Amino acid sequence: MLKIKKLSETIGKRVYTDSGDLFGTIEEVNLIDNKIDGWRIVVSRESGMVNVLGGARGIIVPHQFIKAMGDIIIINRNAVPIPQDVEEDMLPLEDELI
Repeated sequence: MLKIKKLSETIGKRVYTDSGDLFGTIEEVNLIDNKIDGWRIVVSRESGMVNVLGGARGIIVPHQFIKAMGDIIIINRNAVPIPQDVEEDMLPLEDELI
């Protein structure tokens, strides 16, 4: 059975990436012609993404990057703007691959 939710119920829900990392919380829903266009997400201080975003308080994620909605919201990791030098720091060293 399809369960219909109100958009107001999504405000304040926690947002995680599909790799399981906490990203933030939903602050607002952007509508265009009665369709969801995007989600404004406030970055959580616990997530560690505040440093990566360079002082930005949050981001707007297009709706197509939302993977699942329920008690939490899961977004595609590609929706998170990570600079190239940060991605390289996150990769394991060749010695660690063994």
